Formats: sequence, C-alpha cells, structure tokens
Amino acid sequence: MKKNLFKYARKFLPLIGIIILAYLFYSLGLEDIKNSLLSIHPIYILFALSLTLPRVLIRNYAWQMIQKEQKIKLTYMQSLKIFMIGYFYASITPGFFGQIMRLPYMKEKTGEPYGKLFINSLIEVTLRQIAIYVMIVIGIILIIETFFAVEIFRLIILIIIIAIIVTAFTLLYFIGEKRGDKLLKILVKYFIPKIFKGTTYGFIRTFYKDFPRITRLIIPFLLSFVTWVIIFSQEYIIVIAIGADIPYLSFLLLFPIANIAGYIPITFAGLGTRDFVSILIFSTLFGVKESDILVFTLIGFIVTDIFTGFLGFIVSLTETRKKPLDFLKIE
Repeated sequence: MKKNLFKYARKFLPLIGIIILAYLFYSLGLEDIKNSLLSIHPIYILFALSLTLPRVLIRNYAWQMIQKEQKIKLTYMQSLKIFMIGYFYASITPGFFGQIMRLPYMKEKTGEPYGKLFINSLIEVTLRQIAIYVMIVIGIILIIETFFAVEIFRLIILIIIIAIIVTAFTLLYFIGEKRGDKLLKILVKYFIPKIFKGTTYGFIRTFYKDFPRITRLIIPFLLSFVTWVIIFSQEYIIVIAIGADIPYLSFLLLFPIANIAGYIPITFAGLGTRDFVSILIFSTLFGVKESDILVFTLIGFIVTDIFTGFLGFIVSLTETRKKPLDFLKIE
C-alpha cells in the first residue's frame, strides 16, 4: 500500500505546478497575456540571452575552485560540459534534481568515487542556496511591514524561515565528519532496503574524502551572489521590456522569493509555483498588471533556464558515456 502511494505521489505531484499555471492562464485571460507578450521587443530578449555566457562561465569557475580543493581533476572545458549537461537535466526535472546527472560524467572523466563526487556537486548547489537565502532575508527586511500586513506573505516568511533553519542545522551537523558519518550509517541501517545496503554503505563511505576547508569556499560562495545577480538581471531586462514599474533593487531582492518556490518538487523546473508567487508579490507591492507578471516570469524562465538547458542538451549529444550507470555497482 505504501509503495503504491509513493508511486502515485511521485507520478502526480509534479503536475500540481502545471495545474496552477493552467489556472493562471485561464483566470488572467489569453487576450491580456497575448497583449503583454507582444509588447516585448525582441532586442530585449537577445540582450538578456547574451548574459548567459558570463553567468555560465563564472558559475563553472566557482565550481572548479571546489573541485580543485577536493582534488577532483577536471579541466575547465570538461567541467563546463558536465555542468551544461547537468543543467539540461535540472531544467526538465521537479526540484531541479536532475543536476545529479553530473555524477556519471564526472566519474567517467576522473575515476573518483561517487560519494565524493556527490558531495562536490552538493557543496556547489548548497553555496548557491545559501546565497539566495541571504538575498531573500535582505529583501524581506527591506519591506517587512508590508509583508506582515498580508496574511499570505506571513505564510511565505514562515516557510522561508523554516527552510533556512533546516538548511543551517543540517549543514552544521554534517560538517562534523564523525557526527555525519554516524547518522548516515544509522539511516542506511534502518531505512535502506537490504538489496541496496552494500551499495549505499560504499557510496557514503567516501562522502568526507578530501572534504574542502570552509575558508576555501568563501570565494565560490561570493561568486554565487554574482551569478544570482546576473540571472535576476536577465529576468529584469524582460521586466523593463514589458514596461512594469518595479525598481531594480526591489526586484533583485524580492524575485528570489518566487524563484525559491520553484524548487518545491510539485512541478517541472518551477513552472506554476514561481509564477504564482511572483504575481502575489509584485501585484500587491507594486500594482503591476498580473498578466504582465506572468509573461515576464515565463519569458524570463525561457531566457535563463530553458535556453541554458537547451545548450546543455546540445552538449549532451556530443558527450556520450561509454558505460551506462548501474546503481547496484556504484563505488
């Protein structure tokens, strides 16, 4: 019974965001959405797309710094190709979990154990999550009175605070190797099916191999801010194109709240959830037309995630792996 429930939940949960998006299209009206879309001059989209290159190169450079600290030997171009492939899978999966597809490509190039490679990728993603949490907190502080005056915003703040506390507690706990290793073994012992226990023990055994020094993560962390600023600036160019009256700094610090909603694994790549939260925030605080908000979030998504994911798809066609991934033989 439990297996069936999990199976159906995994199958249908990602559709919730699509249902939300369909409802937004229906409630806002296709005519208004079309008019908002047609008001965008293509030159703005091209300008926004041009910022993809520096964003990707900087993010890969930050990831390479973490790789070198963990003695993972990949050239810049190898790392860039793997990053792009991971981005492609992330852009089409709930919660962006597809980034884990970096691992088999890294394994083939480096021969390093999967556990170590997983932690490397996790550190890069976690630094970016912490960076966006910082931006969100600053944004909330700037308009705290307005946020607490609206009930739905109070709920959003509560969810964000819980997410930050859980993230902080998890990081502080698992940074300690003895604590982390002990808890992981307990979790494997009681929650992993017997057929996978041996493989899972082998996987977690190398989690702390060549674990990076915290001080060496400061620059990659700061570069995470840079890449977030670039990606939200790409979105803001579409805001300008559509004529929405939102100050740049306000957008830079408030749109991350909507963006983080896209990580909830009830949709594909944030569709629906990100748009819904964006409409709540920017229509309430700045009186922006709801159809305009929906259009700039969707076009922004195409400019940032879909376009980058498409480039990753092209790269994936040139980087075929020699051996398929066998989860029962992960070392």
